[in-house]
Amino acid sequence: MSSELIDFRLYLITDRKILITLNSELRTPNLLVAIEEALKGGLKAVQLREKDLGTRDLLDMAYRMRELTKKYDAKLFINDRVDIALAVEGDGVHLGQKSIPAHAAKKIVQDKLMIGVSTHSLDEAVKAEKDGADFITIGPIYQTPSKLKYGEPIGIDVLKKVKSKVSIPLFAIGGIKLNKVKEIMNAGADGVALISAILSVENIKEKTEEFLRLLR
Repeated sequence: MSSELIDFRLYLITDRKILITLNSELRTPNLLVAIEEALKGGLKAVQLREKDLGTRDLLDMAYRMRELTKKYDAKLFINDRVDIALAVEGDGVHLGQKSIPAHAAKKIVQDKLMIGVSTHSLDEAVKAEKDGADFITIGPIYQTPSKLKYGEPIGIDVLKKVKSKVSIPLFAIGGIKLNKVKEIMNAGADGVALISAILSVENIKEKTEEFLRLLR
């Protein structure tokens, strides 16, 4: 599948636990409501990533998320679960380093789904492209609580190296705030992948619009 289909610059990854732990009346308590606010702000790509949900609950949420993303003409990616992505007629699947490899996923999905792969080093990025990924996320670029298990931030220099070695679109991830977007894009990223920078704020629609303005 052609990476020309990657026509978005902002890739929002879900984490409903952020919404639950904020526990404030001013915040958006429901994941679907929160995602709709981001879609109203112009978001065009969502990755449903709720690892703790059982298959049926995840499938139910995926169907609802598919309905929502269609309403706003946005793409839906499902984390890890090729079966669920196919069942809900999603646009793609996003694979981790411990998931089924991209080349194997490609055999299953044929040309029905785009394939994204999470990478944390130059070697992983090069391998993902070789395996047939349509795009990658690379990080963590900066310090961030959600990515501590992946070790120290890789920084801007590694991002530049990866850009010089792979030709598929790459999205920087990890600790990216508004004031870092320019640096990220100057380093060659095709876009940014975010979680808390959008889901943990009071006005999700406004914050989404701000990020998109900087990414244009």
